[in-house]
Amino acid sequence: MTTFDHGDIQLDELALDDEIVRRAGVATADVAEYALWLGDDALVLAQQLGWWISRAPELEEDIALGNIALDLLGHARSLLSYAGSASGRTEDDLAYWRGERDFRSSQLVEQPNGDYAHTIVRQLAAAVSMYELYSRLQSSGDATLAAIAAKAVKEVAYHREHCVEWFRRLALGTDESRRRLEIALDHVWPYVGDLFRDEPLIDRLEGIAVRPSSLRPAFDAVIDALAAETGIVFPAADTARGGGRRGWHTEYLSLLLAEMQVLAREHPGATW
Repeated sequence: MTTFDHGDIQLDELALDDEIVRRAGVATADVAEYALWLGDDALVLAQQLGWWISRAPELEEDIALGNIALDLLGHARSLLSYAGSASGRTEDDLAYWRGERDFRSSQLVEQPNGDYAHTIVRQLAAAVSMYELYSRLQSSGDATLAAIAAKAVKEVAYHREHCVEWFRRLALGTDESRRRLEIALDHVWPYVGDLFRDEPLIDRLEGIAVRPSSLRPAFDAVIDALAAETGIVFPAADTARGGGRRGWHTEYLSLLLAEMQVLAREHPGATW
């Protein structure tokens, strides 16, 4: 049982995740689909950040990114377990035995790590949006989603702080760090809009789900403040096609899933 310390927040991750899963009921089909949206985002981001362990620019970042990845993996476990309750599948079934078109992650989170600036830009968009989402989802009419959000928002607050500080560090550091940050924004920012697109599912989950488009003003307020502080110009438009919630993905997700799922598929049922 592992305990992680994020400043003043100390959480026994595995115990909390297991307790949420144990107390969850059976999700309806629509709630399960919504839980997949959020669980797949967390799972894909956890896999992405895990790649940086032993590769981060400094030792402290190895530890920080590892802790963030474990937080996200905990969110994914709870959400995928709840989603799977609607169809009799486990969190492992959903993580390892679905194909690319069955994933509901946003196109933003599947964008490649690139250099460290690319990862920070992707993480900035993800963490700021997740913080606003989980802040609101705590009031969900679905008790399990509300419980997951109440736990997750404390952790995502740290994730947001971490990437905001790194964004400042890169933007106000050297000419080279600023240049790389601007390149990363050009590559990653077109996919931000996929986080805020409303789908018909949201209309059916009034009082349970959070409408994605309603999160955009608070998200933009954080980004505008960063732009004013650093002088960085964020791309003006979300130009990517999007559609991750409908199973439309970029080529990067299939590559990530091939690596993530290979052990389970090559040795089904293996234990150690």
